[in-house]
Formats: sequence, structure tokens, C-alpha cells
Amino acid sequence: MTSPDRARLADLLDQAGPDAPTLCAGWDARDLAVHLLVREGRPDAFVARELGARVPRLTRAAAHGRRVEEQLEALPFAELVQRFRTGPPRWTPFAVPQVEALANGLEFYVHGQDVRRADPAWDPADPASHEELRPGQREALWSALRRTAKLAYRRSPVGVVLVVPAGPRVVAVRRERSVVVTGQVEELVLHATGRRGAAVVEVTGDDDAVAAFSGVPLGM
Repeated sequence: MTSPDRARLADLLDQAGPDAPTLCAGWDARDLAVHLLVREGRPDAFVARELGARVPRLTRAAAHGRRVEEQLEALPFAELVQRFRTGPPRWTPFAVPQVEALANGLEFYVHGQDVRRADPAWDPADPASHEELRPGQREALWSALRRTAKLAYRRSPVGVVLVVPAGPRVVAVRRERSVVVTGQVEELVLHATGRRGAAVVEVTGDDDAVAAFSGVPLGM
């Protein structure tokens, strides 16, 4: 059975079309669909590409990953989306519902927003532009954010505290000076995963701390 997070992302890709822009630098919707299929359907190719990109000597591994991507890129966009919608092969860990919920809840939400918020018509000031979360999704995103916050903000030279208005908070990084990043859970998730320009958050703290934090690369 297709999870609601998977179904929603597949719908967004279908609606956007293959050439739609995304918040992922250099990727359109087709590139994003290929990434999703390689990540969970061909983890060998995914790891090969990651290692090849980080370790120049591993050229054969990188070439293997690229060949798999090229095979997928040759497919019609509708088929790519349908393959993603159907779910990963049964032999992968992602086929286990509990694993998918743990590994993909944040991933699928963020990539859905990569599609939605790259649309020039998206208006952060318009409440209608913000997607309504399904029951339990905000709690799941907060749980995922708590697990990954330290990794996401590891490069920050100042402390980072994530705060939900009238809600929970988590200390991502402890330093002598800190900034506070305030926003709804889903906005904090986007900020933590490097979507600074699309995340509706407020960053506060002394001027020097905020300035030091402003240029820090974020993400896993």
C-alpha cells in the first residue's frame, strides 16, 4: 500500500511536469524523480555516486552510478513517477513500512516542497500557499528534526536553538553564543535541510552571532 507521503510527492511531481524547476540546485522535476528512484531502488548506484563524488579515485563507482541514472533518465517522465508511486522493490529495506516511515517521512516532505516552493506563483505570505499537513505528520517531522538537527547544523560556529512558537524547542548546537531559529515545525525542517530562502523562519540573536550564522552551509 502506498504511503500518504509517497502518494503526495508523486502527485506533486505529476502536476508539475518534467521540466518544472525545483529548489534543488541544477535539478528539474525529472532529475528529482530519478534521484528518488535511485536512492531507494538502486542503493548500490546511489552509494557509488556519493562515494565517487567525494573520493575522486573511485571513478569506476561513480561511472556505475551515472549509468544507472542515465538508464532512468531515458524513460518517459510519467513512467518515472509511476515507478516511484508504486514503491521500492520488495528486497530493499524501504519496502518495510516502518523503515519507510522512519527514513522517508522527512525526505518526501522536503522534496515535495522543493517542487511546490520553486513555483514562481508560490507566495510565502499567502496562507493558501502553505500545504496543510495530514494528522500526525507534524509530530513525525518534529521527531525526525530532533534526530537530525545536530548533523544539519554541525558547521555552525555559533549555537543553534530551534523553537516552535508556543511549542517545543531543541538545542541543535551548543556554543558560547547562540542564535534562535523560530518557525513552525515544517519550516524548521526546510531550514535545517538547507532550504533557507524558502523557509518561513525568524533568526534572532546578537548581530555578530546572526552574521556568523547567515553564511553557514546547512543540510545533512
